[in-house]
Amino acid sequence: MGFDEMDVDTIWIDGEFQDWEDAQVHVLTHGLHYGTGVFEGVRCYDTDDGPAIFRWEEHLERFYQSAKPYDMEIPFEPEAVTEATLELLRREELESCYIRPIAFYGYEELGLNPSNCPVSVAVAAWPWGAYLGEEALEEGVDVAISSWRKYGSDKIPTNAKTTGAYVNSVLASLEARGNDYVEAILLNEAGNVAEGPGENLFLVRDGEIHTPGLSEANLDGITRRSVIQLARDLGYTVHDDAAISRGELYTADELFFSGTAAEVTPIRSVDDNQIGSGTKGPVTDEIQAEFFDVVETMPEAYADWFTPVDA
Repeated sequence: MGFDEMDVDTIWIDGEFQDWEDAQVHVLTHGLHYGTGVFEGVRCYDTDDGPAIFRWEEHLERFYQSAKPYDMEIPFEPEAVTEATLELLRREELESCYIRPIAFYGYEELGLNPSNCPVSVAVAAWPWGAYLGEEALEEGVDVAISSWRKYGSDKIPTNAKTTGAYVNSVLASLEARGNDYVEAILLNEAGNVAEGPGENLFLVRDGEIHTPGLSEANLDGITRRSVIQLARDLGYTVHDDAAISRGELYTADELFFSGTAAEVTPIRSVDDNQIGSGTKGPVTDEIQAEFFDVVETMPEAYADWFTPVDA
């Protein structure tokens, strides 16, 4: 969905609510030139008990943790960012939407060292459906192994959501789309599976679930954590520290992506190799159904995953 299609009028930036069109930065902003920003992607769901942000506290904690490697002091307390976000959703009367908090080094001077640059913080929100397409949730997606490798944590912190680092993901995604695939899978420097450009990956084999461990250069995804807990609560054995080779993808019983944007999306082929029956597998189907049931009904067992908007 393009921004011009959205009925959203307001963005919160540096402590103030501004009109969407007026929320701008200087062309010499440090974050624009050097990628020195951190961000989150969060969903708000229209649950049976009203709109609620999914796992906001975990996303907010990671937001502040992501800033630390860059000596970035976010000039607002977490409580202030939370209240600004809730107020933004109330003002825009958004019930089901995507939320994008971002902090970045702003305009003061250019040069690699950003220590003299102010830190700006903004929160935007807008309606956003299924990231990889509504049909993908049922039919699955065709993906390809990217020729671009995922960077190691000794180069850029892999557990921080850094704006500049996502150039790696952009390249992988552009390559996949240019070759008529919906999405990519990136391998790490050792040749094992890391993740998708914006998603974690899960493999199902013999009824057990495997996902790359955090040492494999993948992000500690909040939806990844949720899927692991839901799967275990459903009785599945989950190996959350796996090392998965490229070849194991081709012979998997099932594969699926997880992520705030992708939610739980089946993978039906990798490099034109059909996965399982080429449709959404039974394990993926059960976990996906459980995930959507939780975010739609906000059951008591998972109540601490939600921040109600109108509480």
